[in-house]
Amino acid sequence: MTGGAGFLGSHLCDRLIASDCRIICVDSLITGRMENINHLLGHDRFKFIKHDVIEPLEVTEEISEIYNLACPASPAKYELDPVHTFKTCIYGAINLLDLALLHDARILQASTSEVYGDPSVSPQKEDYLGNVNTVGPRSCYDEGKRGAETIFHDYHEEYGLDIKIARIFNTYGPRMSLDDGRVVSNFIVQALRGDDLSVYGTGEQTRSFCYVDDLISGLVLLMASAPSLNKPVNMGNPSEFTICELADLVLKKTGSRAKLAFSELTQDDPKRRKPDISMAEAALHWKPLVPLSDGLDNTIQDIARQLQHENSMAAKVS
Repeated sequence: MTGGAGFLGSHLCDRLIASDCRIICVDSLITGRMENINHLLGHDRFKFIKHDVIEPLEVTEEISEIYNLACPASPAKYELDPVHTFKTCIYGAINLLDLALLHDARILQASTSEVYGDPSVSPQKEDYLGNVNTVGPRSCYDEGKRGAETIFHDYHEEYGLDIKIARIFNTYGPRMSLDDGRVVSNFIVQALRGDDLSVYGTGEQTRSFCYVDDLISGLVLLMASAPSLNKPVNMGNPSEFTICELADLVLKKTGSRAKLAFSELTQDDPKRRKPDISMAEAALHWKPLVPLSDGLDNTIQDIARQLQHENSMAAKVS
């Protein structure tokens, strides 16, 4: 698994270890964190390799499945080095596809709802071709993921490789880093610190928030699905909330007296995000189960723990 020390990857490692799988966890640690997987390092079915997937990966052990979760997933992270982000998407996909061919392994690509860009239709179905800017600040990620889907498709057509593609919508939960940059963690961190919540645009743009446990269940089911399911599959929660609704809920749950601080909408920020998950429901019998309110409780608790640790470390230094 690549990206195994990241937010999603570490949760997937936990799920697979609990299912008696043997895991080779690969991560460059550019955005992944060892603290996410420290509890697994002594496990006899877990191995960690620090490696950047833009370079070919050699694995001598037998491999039957590859999850490719490598790539920063928030604009705050992937825009820091757009060239490396694009290389991670494209070179990383090619290197892992070649590894899958070598080992005759099934391979899953963690794609994204960002392939739809700023959509002109809602909800977004898998056959919607998207509205993506090829030369904007988000293009390195959006187009990188679209390109990765293309090369996955081509390896399947050319070599008969067994592929899976998950188009992941906004996911949240414990282990999001304090500087993650995505809206759920941003709001929680700001609320707990007593800072005003940063809202871009009017706050009426929508997102569909899927709790991490639900998403991981979907990925595992997709990986185990029939070989004929080789097209992109939406993975997300179809319950749609405005950014202002999310902000109000976070303020209520944290008891913060912070206010909303509005600023200009960032370029190419999608106005609506709502997945059509009918394919996942029919083919995988999967749908999200955790309500946003419950998932936020768990996420707030985890971020509060991280902030407490950060404060205690700062106090020791001072």
